Amino acid sequence: MLPFADLLRRRLSSLLPAELEPHERLKLLTPFRHSLLVSRHRAGLIVGRVRLFALLFALLTPLWGVVDLIAFPYPLWTQLLALRVVVCLAFFSLLLFYREQGRMTDAYLAMFILFAIPTLFYISSHTLLAHYELVDMPAAVAAGYAFLPFVLMAGLALFPLTLLENLLVAVVLLAAQAVAGYLNWSTLNWPSFVGAFWLLILIAGVTGLACMSQLAFMMALLRQAIRDDLTGVFSRNSGEEILQVQWNTSLRNNSALSLAFIDLDHFKQINDSFGHGIGDAALRSASQHIQDCMRSSDSLVRWGGEEFLLIMPDTDMTRARQALERLQAIGLGQRPDGTALTASIGVAERYYDRIEQPQQLLALADQRMYKAKAAGRNRIQAL
Repeated sequence: MLPFADLLRRRLSSLLPAELEPHERLKLLTPFRHSLLVSRHRAGLIVGRVRLFALLFALLTPLWGVVDLIAFPYPLWTQLLALRVVVCLAFFSLLLFYREQGRMTDAYLAMFILFAIPTLFYISSHTLLAHYELVDMPAAVAAGYAFLPFVLMAGLALFPLTLLENLLVAVVLLAAQAVAGYLNWSTLNWPSFVGAFWLLILIAGVTGLACMSQLAFMMALLRQAIRDDLTGVFSRNSGEEILQVQWNTSLRNNSALSLAFIDLDHFKQINDSFGHGIGDAALRSASQHIQDCMRSSDSLVRWGGEEFLLIMPDTDMTRARQALERLQAIGLGQRPDGTALTASIGVAERYYDRIEQPQQLLALADQRMYKAKAAGRNRIQAL
């Protein structure tokens, strides 16, 4: 039994990108442990695809009104046309006026609006059609309205979603199908309804796999783009983006934001005396020691060479100093000769230093780091 379970696990793992780390696979299930940059880029991608979906529906929805005019009697086609005009305006409003700020809450709201519009249209049109006894061509056209939930469920495959997110949207669409069936209870064709419901569930399963596959590839590509190859922490370009995001959040929430420049002391001597391979190992060790002392909300950036930037949101100067003193007490590892690897640290905080621009905060932390070096190294400089 165990060999079979191991074979099944390996086969399922092979369906995911090889670049995806084992610990990242759990992030395909829920969105709660995604990094700031992954969430930010995912939100932008989702909202962009919502707009694409909205444009497609805004153009196609009124065109089907011509078919309604040919197939349905008056006043049914006029009622459906009125519904279509409202839906078309709603889609164009979503396309033109919805604005996002790189937050997953914006993406969730955009998806909710996108799927709510056709879902309400589906329920309303189903209710209207139920009041008419249609035969031949009108009955065939009316049957086409029943395919809308399938289009929406398949459309989920456009979005990089976790399993939990996909399930929540799928449950809403299945609930809409159930509501439409309930509203037409007296005339419901049960075999056809159950078959359609089962097909919707199957499509939901396929789109769930497609959504997670998209997310897996996105995470793998983003990690390669935003991470430093040597240490695995954020690269400088990513750090600049994170700093801007955290600065905007700090302004919006009127919260503290601290930065710490961490420069490893006499690091050039390690490379000169022991070689760059040993120096690289020391860099990886130091970055790991810093990450072990960080909170999940903090971000560590390799700024260049042996210099790191630690971004600490919701952290005032007192708490930042306390955190850095704990890091200093634990240490950053050892040099190849067995002595402690130390660092000169400059720290600045938005409120404490009355800073108005993120670049000024960055420059001040950098200046204080150089003061720490000039004062003898292996110290924290906050003034």
